[in-house]
Amino acid sequence: MRYWPRSIRWQLLTGLVLIEALSIGLFAILLIQQQTRQINLHAQQRLAREATTIAFQSRAALQQQQRLDWIDLSLRLLGNAPNVAIAKVSDPVGNVLFVSKGKPQQAPLGAAERAQIPLSTLDQPRVFSPGKNRLESVRPIYSGGVLRGFCWIEENYAADHQQLNAILHATVLFGIIWILASTLLVWVSSRSISRPLATLHRGARELMKSTGKDANFPLPVTVHNEIGDLIQTFNRMVASLKEQRAGLNDTLSLLDSMLANAPIGLAFLDRNCCLVRANQIFAEMTGIPTGQHLGRTLPELLPPPASDELEKIVLRVFAEEQPVRDIELTGHSGHPSRPWTWLASAYPVRTDLRQLRWVGVIVLDASERKRNEEALRKTEKLAATGRLAASIAHEINNPLEAITNLLFLLRNYCQLQDPALNYVTMAEHEAQRITEITQQTLRFYRQSTLPTHTSLGELLDSVFSLCHGRITALGLQVERQYDPALHIFCFAGEIRQVLANLVGNALDACPSGGRITIRARLSRSWKNPALPGLRFTVADNGTGMEPSVRARVFEAFFTTKDATGTGLGLWVSQEIISKHGGIIHLHSRTARPAKNSGTVFQIFLPSEPLLPPAAKIPSA
Repeated sequence: MRYWPRSIRWQLLTGLVLIEALSIGLFAILLIQQQTRQINLHAQQRLAREATTIAFQSRAALQQQQRLDWIDLSLRLLGNAPNVAIAKVSDPVGNVLFVSKGKPQQAPLGAAERAQIPLSTLDQPRVFSPGKNRLESVRPIYSGGVLRGFCWIEENYAADHQQLNAILHATVLFGIIWILASTLLVWVSSRSISRPLATLHRGARELMKSTGKDANFPLPVTVHNEIGDLIQTFNRMVASLKEQRAGLNDTLSLLDSMLANAPIGLAFLDRNCCLVRANQIFAEMTGIPTGQHLGRTLPELLPPPASDELEKIVLRVFAEEQPVRDIELTGHSGHPSRPWTWLASAYPVRTDLRQLRWVGVIVLDASERKRNEEALRKTEKLAATGRLAASIAHEINNPLEAITNLLFLLRNYCQLQDPALNYVTMAEHEAQRITEITQQTLRFYRQSTLPTHTSLGELLDSVFSLCHGRITALGLQVERQYDPALHIFCFAGEIRQVLANLVGNALDACPSGGRITIRARLSRSWKNPALPGLRFTVADNGTGMEPSVRARVFEAFFTTKDATGTGLGLWVSQEIISKHGGIIHLHSRTARPAKNSGTVFQIFLPSEPLLPPAAKIPSA
């Protein structure tokens, strides 16, 4: 109800007042009705007696026409009574002869009174009502059987009902006093109910707002009744909730920590495939900040077809309510040459046993593993190719030696003349070249187990011998600025591999007609000037490297050559230089026009490399 109070105390008070007011009002109505009937009955009896008395007193006077003043005196005495409004005596036809107040001419009979004349023939009083709230009695006056007149007595309504008003006032006063007394009693009694309930209500509201560490509990128990038992039960419930909340908070903290620090991407989606939560790893995988994930759909976060495939997985889990595991997703992020591969699993998340609310998605970035597997396959192919090349070079040596001997015999013992002799000489020269190529191929494959003093010229010449075909085909200009007499203490095969990697990268970067410069000279370490050694420089005027490429060029398996590169050349080269205690520096720039671009690799190798003790040669 709109106007009904909410408080129990005020409900009790309002209900009590309404019930008592209704009870007292009903009692007053019944009492007034009963008293009204009693007053009317008594008034009728009194009027009848008074009319009879006046009729007896007036009978003899009207018969003898003597002492008529007695009638006037009796009427006036009766008229002074508080319950009589007026008393009159009239003749048989209704003319007023005597009246208690005033003159007879001033109090004629009314129409209602005249209507009672033919009805009042018996020698008995008759009571009637001439109007609202009026009561009157009439008694015929007989003398010797002859009708001498009528006696009329009208009631004083105000006087008769003064007692009724007094009873009503007393009843109202009693009701007011009773309601006030009851209200005060209920007000005092309700405090023992409302105050503990208010304390319980306040405790419930504080429990809703508190974090479980509020010092306002337990609630005080001020009464020893059912409400006190309820407060004690509430306090026990709060203590139990605190224990459960503490355990729940610990669990939530653990789950939040796991979600935030898990090394895999975690995301939760609703039935519209919109994200409701994601961890930092998933945000890093999508390239979108964590705060911008909420409410977004999968096509807004991932490129197709990965987004379409993952969306199908999520809808499938919602439909079947069964987990889906290890679905491979592929795509590109940023540079097209940097594809990624994800392993995605989805599982249902229920808030209760009957309702599936979300789907959790676990994403594992398998891109690096995929690239590593591909690079290892390429590396294995290169190793197999190297072993095959070494085997071929070894097998070529036997027939090549026979060809060389035959050419020697042909030139010295067959007395050939020009131009046949010239052709034999040319054949011997080409056979010598084949011999050198096979020897260089075997040197690359057959690594030495101990460092040795190696001729710098021999190292560089062997590298250029292997690259001679490509250099000639591209029409490149090669500048060699080094002293062939210089020697270096190193693992010759490993340093040859480093130089071959650098020269090979320069060949890949240079356009047709480009230039490659190789320098080598005595120098000192850039970090420790007291350390002597050799400085190698491999420079080209090729396309150069972007800053993003320069930052990652020495990472394992990072390559810009797509299918032809393994991403291991410079990484292995850096490892070899570090193994020899050396330093490698890179300078590169891209420019337009392309003639102003290029790349420079500088390597410093100490004269006595800081090798592990097992790798050093014992002194004589």
